[in-house]
Amino acid sequence: QVQLVESGGGAVQAGGSLRLSCVASGHIFSIGRMAWFRQAPGKERAIVAVYRWYDGDTYYTDSVKGRFTISRDNAKNSVYLHMNSLKPDDTAVYYCNVRNYYTDYHWYDSWGQGTQVTVSS
Repeated sequence: QVQLVESGGGAVQAGGSLRLSCVASGHIFSIGRMAWFRQAPGKERAIVAVYRWYDGDTYYTDSVKGRFTISRDNAKNSVYLHMNSLKPDDTAVYYCNVRNYYTDYHWYDSWGQGTQVTVSS
């Protein structure tokens, strides 16, 4: 099992910034990607940003492009989400996700407990 511990959420005003952190530990075989998802009240969980481990490629959902940056610390099996110019629509519980490959073609996902981000107008 892989454990993910998130931190860094909180309440900010629109235009503010936050940095989320996620540390993975436990039975890590080979990380394929680490990602951030979010779930707003009454909505489904949705992807926010992805960091592909082997080549550093990143992906962002359109609504956060230019405002959020995902980065990693390989030595610490950690991923970060730097959030700038926050908007009320960014209010959600943010979840860290890791895709752990135990063979070249088999993997499983693990999730953190979630951290609340609240942006007020």
